[in-house]
Amino acid sequence: MTNIIVAGAVGLILSMLGTPLAIRLFSRRGIGQEVREEGPQHQGKRGTPTMGGTVFVLASLLAYGASHLVMLEPPTVSGGLVLFLMTGLAAVGFIDDFIKIYKQRSLGLRSGAKALGQLIVGAVFAFLVVRQPNVYGITPAETRLSFLRDFGPSIGMIGFTIWVLIMIVGFSNAVNLTDGLDGLASGATGVVLAAYVLIGNWQLRNNCIDQLGPNCYWVRDPLDLAVVAAAVLGALIGFLWWNAPPARIFMGDTGSLALGGVLAGLAIATRTQLLLIILAGLCVVITLSVIIQVGSFKLTGKRVFRMAPLQHHFELKGWAETTIVVRFWLIAMLCAALGLGLFYVEWMPRP
Repeated sequence: MTNIIVAGAVGLILSMLGTPLAIRLFSRRGIGQEVREEGPQHQGKRGTPTMGGTVFVLASLLAYGASHLVMLEPPTVSGGLVLFLMTGLAAVGFIDDFIKIYKQRSLGLRSGAKALGQLIVGAVFAFLVVRQPNVYGITPAETRLSFLRDFGPSIGMIGFTIWVLIMIVGFSNAVNLTDGLDGLASGATGVVLAAYVLIGNWQLRNNCIDQLGPNCYWVRDPLDLAVVAAAVLGALIGFLWWNAPPARIFMGDTGSLALGGVLAGLAIATRTQLLLIILAGLCVVITLSVIIQVGSFKLTGKRVFRMAPLQHHFELKGWAETTIVVRFWLIAMLCAALGLGLFYVEWMPRP
């Protein structure tokens, strides 16, 4: 438990103090946000420093390292792989943000190039996450689907790799789509990370290695996965202090792709892949709004929403930005609470 507290506290402090330094540095160097011309008018946000995701990604890595240094424990394979996934996707997002700033436009990497970067990072993660068994023969993941735990037969290495890539690309893009209003993506992903702190801690306390039982968990390094979630959560809260409406800095694709990656990585390593769809329900709904909008327009020539992603639909209906953000945060909390409830329900006594 001390590891979790140290990771969260160090991440929070580093991000809280480091973000204003990044704001000043990025402002001096002209690293500002470009704004789309169509849709809701956010011209007042043009020039706001972006690429703030670099701050909480670095703070997360340092916080994770500090927790292990304080406890004099080496990092684990599971924690390292999730952080690798987060950092690799952050690098893809960083390139995307850099192109936007360098060319002074709202679009960075071409969609194909961005997807290729995500697929490369995801493929390396998928290859490694089913290897590296510990002394008990438990690997960070199995080639099976999972909900509250692994279930069903193995889908094979090829099938598992395809599934992992779908998760990684899907959730990194889902968080990226959610990142449209001040503080929205930070708050929405923060509650999911908090859920994974609790999930990792619960899996540790009910690990099959310590107490074999019908509902125990065959999860490698559950404590360290909770430490990873706490480190990123603490860093994200520190960033949200400056990213909340009205935002003084944006996370950019550097941050949004990284956050989607760490959520997917935690889901895979904790064996809760399908549960993430519920825990991160807000991001899923926002992504579905884009799919529905594009599909409807291509098939019928008509739009379902005034604009997609969904948050911009409500902007065009006249809702204030802060109203949308707070209400969407509440929806994100309800989704996370529902996911946690489902996770714990199998431990309830049965008549």
